[in-house]
Amino acid sequence: MTEYQDSPQDKSVLVSRRWLLRGLAGGAGLAGIGVAIWRGEAQESVAEPVVGFWGQRWESPDGAPVALKSFQGRPLLINFWATWCPPCVEELPLINQFYRENRAKGWQVLALAVDKKASVQAFLQRMPLDFPVGLAGLAGAELGRNLGNITGGLPFTVVLSSDGVVRQRKMGRVLPADLEAWTGLK
Repeated sequence: MTEYQDSPQDKSVLVSRRWLLRGLAGGAGLAGIGVAIWRGEAQESVAEPVVGFWGQRWESPDGAPVALKSFQGRPLLINFWATWCPPCVEELPLINQFYRENRAKGWQVLALAVDKKASVQAFLQRMPLDFPVGLAGLAGAELGRNLGNITGGLPFTVVLSSDGVVRQRKMGRVLPADLEAWTGLK
């Protein structure tokens, strides 16, 4: 019976390959760390959630302009909703209460209706809100997707800190615990 033995040259090739693979793995790891650090720094310095975000404008149900730029510099809760969405309608009184309790602390709320003007006007007659409402329509659905609502579902809420960075996203109905946790995100 013959036993196979590696020649010294074969062993040398194997050792070289191992070192090469280790070097490549280490280099890839360092590159990954570098990219993570670079992305982290870039995200911290960006004060715009999506390109052109602060330049967006809508009409309110009473015809007045609603410009995102006017909300810049203070914490902002943006709620995407519609009158035909039961969880949206259920959470609005809670969000209105949050706004009443926290506006003196600098908090702002903007409701962007992904709905028709007449429906929103009729709804607000029955349930007035203390914060601004913008008629975003289908453009609001697109903005929601750009902010992280990849399914396009409603309600969808985004919380921006005073530096304009998205700090929280919530798909589905907002709960009191969510709002309480978000008050510390100034």
